[in-house]
Amino acid sequence: MMDVDRGIRVAVDTGDVTLGSEKSIQSLKLGKGKLVVVAANAPKDILEDVEYYANLSDIPAHTYDGTSVDLGSVCGKPFTVATLIINDPGDSTILDDLR
Repeated sequence: MMDVDRGIRVAVDTGDVTLGSEKSIQSLKLGKGKLVVVAANAPKDILEDVEYYANLSDIPAHTYDGTSVDLGSVCGKPFTVATLIINDPGDSTILDDLR
């Protein structure tokens, strides 16, 4: 869990990360992104959309073992984050950690 948190944080700080369900699902539909992360408590329809489009685009999906509040604070944001896409991990090893 700690490695995933650190990996996400480093990616947010040094790479290119898209936050938010709508933008994330849009990216998945376009086949963009290297990894999608969904909070465990994300609404069911969002979870289903993410899984569906991630499969179509062959982008790995990871269910974050925490709430959208936890995910938001890991990203260093003062708001909830139900979904995020890592476009470029920057200095983060998260893509290797979750394979």
